[in-house]
Amino acid sequence: MLNEILPKSFKGVLLETWGIVNFSIRFFKEAFKPPYNLNEILKQFFKIGYKSLSLVGITGFIIGFVLALQAIPTLQPFGATSLIPSMIGLGIILEIGPVITGLICAGKIGSSIGAEIGSMKVTEQIDAMEVSACNPFNYLVITRVIATSLMIPLLIIYADTIALIGGYIALNVVSDVSLGLYFREVFDALKFSGIIGPVVKTFFFGFTIGIVGCYKGYIADKGTESVGIAANSSVVISSLMVIIWDMIAVQITNIIL
Repeated sequence: MLNEILPKSFKGVLLETWGIVNFSIRFFKEAFKPPYNLNEILKQFFKIGYKSLSLVGITGFIIGFVLALQAIPTLQPFGATSLIPSMIGLGIILEIGPVITGLICAGKIGSSIGAEIGSMKVTEQIDAMEVSACNPFNYLVITRVIATSLMIPLLIIYADTIALIGGYIALNVVSDVSLGLYFREVFDALKFSGIIGPVVKTFFFGFTIGIVGCYKGYIADKGTESVGIAANSSVVISSLMVIIWDMIAVQITNIIL
């Protein structure tokens, strides 16, 4: 199964990369062409955004809570407990929150999109849409990629907020810090120019998760086994791309700033 998910050679990697790039080019060519399936886009907003709130919220809370619990015994012997809110804010908002939430979304949303479109492909529903003069790419791909590109950044902001609250709760286990003072310390450590990169890269996370899931589902072969392969490969490739985008964003941010 793993050999079917990942390319077996460097040539296979290049072909897979070109396939995703070509699929992305087709998306940008057709994204602004009518018809505009607003109802389907709103439906995907609900499925991708609202139905992921609980998982993303729990993940965010655990991230903040554990980060604070790890930082407290490390900094307390040095009398640097007052720096914990700043450290939590910088760690979560700049790096840990976006990346981990992006990976969670790649697992939940990417696999869902890959399996859904893959099952439609193998059952010839996409072929039926083409025969009935309906543009399946417009209806299936563009709506989902737009939804992931817009909703996943919002989910990451939501997770970051919950993570900061989780860090506050963990910090209050050992010290009495007011909520106002805690968030003032967090935001004092942040600079507007420093959060531009973490915000911008979340849109790339969302776009990549959507486009990879749609691509792997769209090229699924005949047979039910290919649906599982499409779902698994969507998770593997989109998770890898989230890490790569994060690495690129960090390097660009360091060069610019």
